[in-house]
Amino acid sequence: MPPVEAVEVIQNYDAAADSKNRISLRGAQTKHFHVKVLSNGSFILEPRILVPPDAVSKRTLKMLDQSVSSLKAGNASVPIDLAKFIKS
Repeated sequence: MPPVEAVEVIQNYDAAADSKNRISLRGAQTKHFHVKVLSNGSFILEPRILVPPDAVSKRTLKMLDQSVSSLKAGNASVPIDLAKFIKS
């Protein structure tokens, strides 16, 4: 089992949500976060770094562009019924 990393508080402040329930994060080093909402009302924000476009192959980008064009043109398959996978 890997050693547990010690976590320390490096900043401590109070914040109030605005009319759209948004809170500004001071000094955030990333723009994107994965949010976990806990049953006690707490939130855990984990920073996420998006993949830069040059890290994706040209073939994959071309396939994505074709898929988006097809979708915008209305060329899409019928929805898949996943009801049989739902446990009752």
